[in-house]
Amino acid sequence: MHIVIVGAGEVGFSVARNLSQDGHDLVLVEENPDRAAKAENELDVMVVRGNGARPNVLEKAGITEETSVEMLIACSSKDEVNILACWIAKRRGVKRVISRAVGMEFTDTDSWSRELGIDTMVSPERSVAREVEDLLETQGAIHSIEIDSNAGLYAFRVDEESDANGMTLLDLRKQNPRLVTIIVYVKRDDTGFIPKANDALEAGDICYSFCYLDQIHEISELYQPHKAKKLRSVVIVGAGKVGFQTAELLLKRIRGIDIKIIDRDREKCRRVAAEMPKVTVLWGDGADEDLMKREGVPSAGGFVSATESDELNLILALQAKSLGACKSIAVIRRTNYMKLLDVIPIDAIVNRNEALSSVIISAVRYPGSAGTFALMDQIGAETVQVTIPADSPAAGVELKDLSMPTGALIGLVRREDRRRSDIFIPTGNSSLKPGDKAILFVTQDMTEKALAILGVNTA
Repeated sequence: MHIVIVGAGEVGFSVARNLSQDGHDLVLVEENPDRAAKAENELDVMVVRGNGARPNVLEKAGITEETSVEMLIACSSKDEVNILACWIAKRRGVKRVISRAVGMEFTDTDSWSRELGIDTMVSPERSVAREVEDLLETQGAIHSIEIDSNAGLYAFRVDEESDANGMTLLDLRKQNPRLVTIIVYVKRDDTGFIPKANDALEAGDICYSFCYLDQIHEISELYQPHKAKKLRSVVIVGAGKVGFQTAELLLKRIRGIDIKIIDRDREKCRRVAAEMPKVTVLWGDGADEDLMKREGVPSAGGFVSATESDELNLILALQAKSLGACKSIAVIRRTNYMKLLDVIPIDAIVNRNEALSSVIISAVRYPGSAGTFALMDQIGAETVQVTIPADSPAAGVELKDLSMPTGALIGLVRREDRRRSDIFIPTGNSSLKPGDKAILFVTQDMTEKALAILGVNTA
C-alpha cells in the first residue's frame, strides 16, 4: 500500500518503522530537520521535508489531483496540522485518512471526524487509558494489546508457583485442552526465542501469548495464580486526562468498583469531582506515604501513577508496590524507560506514544477492527504479515502437518468472506485458506524458508 505519514516524532517514527517492515511503500513528511535526518538514516522510507499541512509539501509526497496514495496518517503533535493534512488528502482522492487528536474534544464523539471527512481519529490519552484498564482487569499481565473484541496479545511472567513452571509447551496444551492460546515468544533474562513444543518454561520467563478474551482470566491464573482475582479497588495518582479516562473506563466495565483519584492540583480535583460523582477525589500528594496508607493503597487491587512526570510516576508505582498494592502501573512518555521494567519491582509500564502508535498500526493492519494491534518492541523475532495466495501449497493443510521450520510459527489469522471478517488463534488442527492474512513469527534466518512453505513470493 502507498502510504504518506505526516510527523516523524516518536509516534510517527514507530508507525513508519512497523509499516515499513510490513512491506508498505511509505513517504514520511517532517518539518524538523533533526527528525527528518533520523528517519532518513534509520528507516527504509522516502522523507519529504516541510509542513504537512501545506498543499505544496503534500504534493511532493505524492498527494496530487491524480494521486496513487491510498492512505494518509497524520500523527504530528499539532491537531491543526493533522486535521488540515487529512482534509487536503481526502479532497485529492486519498481513500483513507487517519488523524491523531491531542485535544480530546475531537474524539468525544464521532461528529468531528464525520464532518471533517476523517476516517479514524485517535487520542493518546484514550489509547493509554484502554491499555491501563486492560492491564488492571488482567491482573497477571505485564503487557496487553487488545486486537479486537474477541482476542488480544498478552505478556505474562511465569510465577514460581505456576503450574507452567518447568512444563513443556506440549504438556501445557495437554493439561489445559480447553484453553486456546499460543505462545509466540518467550523472553528469558536478556535473551528471547520463538518456542518449540518441547521447550520448557521457567520461573521469570515472560510469555507473549495470543489469547481469547473470554478465557483471559483462566490463562492469567495459569501463569500468576496468586493474582487471579476480581478487581475491586484502584487508586490513581494524577487527575489529568489519562487518570480521568482510566477511571471512566473502569466505572463502565466493572460494576461496584471503588476508585480514588489523588492530585496536588486543587482545581483539577474540584473539576474531576464534579464530573465523576462515583469517584472519590482527594487533594493531596501521591508521594505522601502516610496518605497512601490511609487511602488503602496496601490493599488496593490496582495502583496507577499518571502524573505529568515520568520519573515521579516510576517512583510512585515503586512505592505503591512496596506498600502492598496488588498491581502497580506507571504511565510514561520516554521510550527508554520501558527497559526499567526488568530491573525495578513494579508490574507494568505503559508508554503513551507506544499505546497511540499501536492504535494507528491496528487501523492499517486491521481496518474496521475496534481493537488495537502492534507487536511490542520487546519481541525480538521478525513479525511478518502475509496473505496466503490462491496457489499456496499450505492451503487446506493442517498446521501440524506443514513442517514449518524451527523458529517459525503462525500466531494469528484473519479470514474474510462476503458476510464478515473473523480473527482467530490457530491451533495444530487449523488450516489456512487462500486470502487469509496471517501474522508469522519467525527468526530472520528462517524467514525465507517459512514464506516458501506458505507459498508467499519473496521476490
